[in-house]
Amino acid sequence: MNKGLKIAIGADHAGFDYKEALAAGFEADQLKDFGTYSNTSVDYPDFAHPVASAVESGEYDLGILVCGSANGVAITANKHQGIRAAICWNEELAVLARSHNNANIVCIPARFISIDEAQKIVKAFLTTDFEGGRHATRVGKISC
Repeated sequence: MNKGLKIAIGADHAGFDYKEALAAGFEADQLKDFGTYSNTSVDYPDFAHPVASAVESGEYDLGILVCGSANGVAITANKHQGIRAAICWNEELAVLARSHNNANIVCIPARFISIDEAQKIVKAFLTTDFEGGRHATRVGKISC
């Protein structure tokens, strides 16, 4: 993964195993794990909000959120003005989320993809740059 980036990661119980597998690919000083720390049932906003806040504040460059469908964490994260959280279930979507939408949090649907696919998605997300240009104009119109 990109060694220069600081990454915030979080998951609910459905995404716990994926979060652990994804986190293993990072240096300890590159990643902040906002939980959960087991597969015991929890509420996804309790993890999505801290990750979104960490990225929104600029303390972390990008975020990774995992839950069963990715919908709950994406909806929650996108309540933050400075967040563009994208649900990605394949590498192509991850590339487009970064290059066209300047997404800053990738949301992984653990119940619908393999851990291997999740790792490929995260790699694509973290190694793709925003294209700017006409996309910057569009992204600039997102916030209310």
